[in-house]
Amino acid sequence: MIRRLVLTSFIVLLSVPAWGAMQTVTLLVPDMTCAACLVTIRTALNKVEGVSRVAVNYPDREAVVTFDDSRTTVKALTEATTNAGYPSTLEANRE
Repeated sequence: MIRRLVLTSFIVLLSVPAWGAMQTVTLLVPDMTCAACLVTIRTALNKVEGVSRVAVNYPDREAVVTFDDSRTTVKALTEATTNAGYPSTLEANRE
């Protein structure tokens, strides 16, 4: 009985996807030319699976995105904005 329980537990643990971490990145969106653009950008980013928070700042032409890195990537985020008509790039570290 104990063996069966241990084996079942082991199988369940192996079935769980790798634990992801929440990550926050800033994307530069230079083609954001009006306040209405931010709605399109925010909508495109929110459609990416794994995204939990999007804050788009028109004056700074940037989008701050929090996402689960086991479910999506920065590449998927930049592709989402590009497909919406607003190419973006990952901001280099501010130091």
